[in-house]
Amino acid sequence: MQFQDLLQNLINWFLTGGIKIVLILAVAFFTNRFLEIFIKKGINQYVKNKINGERKKRVKTLIGIFSGTLSFVIWAVALLLILPGFGINIAPILAGLGLVGLAVGMAARDIIADFISGLFILLEGQYFIGDRIKISGIEGEVKEITLRRTILRDETGTLHFFPNSQIKLVSKKEK
Repeated sequence: MQFQDLLQNLINWFLTGGIKIVLILAVAFFTNRFLEIFIKKGINQYVKNKINGERKKRVKTLIGIFSGTLSFVIWAVALLLILPGFGINIAPILAGLGLVGLAVGMAARDIIADFISGLFILLEGQYFIGDRIKISGIEGEVKEITLRRTILRDETGTLHFFPNSQIKLVSKKEK
């Protein structure tokens, strides 16, 4: 008799809340797949003929970063939508996440600005490694570009490190 009660309870749970959970998981899965394909095609189309060799590795890195971040967000939201179906109150979880997000956002504001600026520098192809450019009155050869910073070597051999969010004006002579 217990097996039949267990089976009946399982069926009732599935009909009342389980279908919603399955639908949330399905929507999260298909949204995640769609956005992965969209990001890959979008970035590849944007930079199709503009890059080669070492720079293609950066594009793959960007695709991985975007896809991974969006995937994390999608599955985190899906989890938060599913938890009430198991009787878990998500209000304290959301409050805690809000406070953690606020603290991290305040602490990482400059780093995030650097990353976003670096991303646009790379995607727009403003300058590349080996180019001669001028930033904040300092002219030199670009030695390294990351999402966080740009490194220039001037004529004296001095390395200058510029956080990407602090770069307001770049001068570059076309060859």
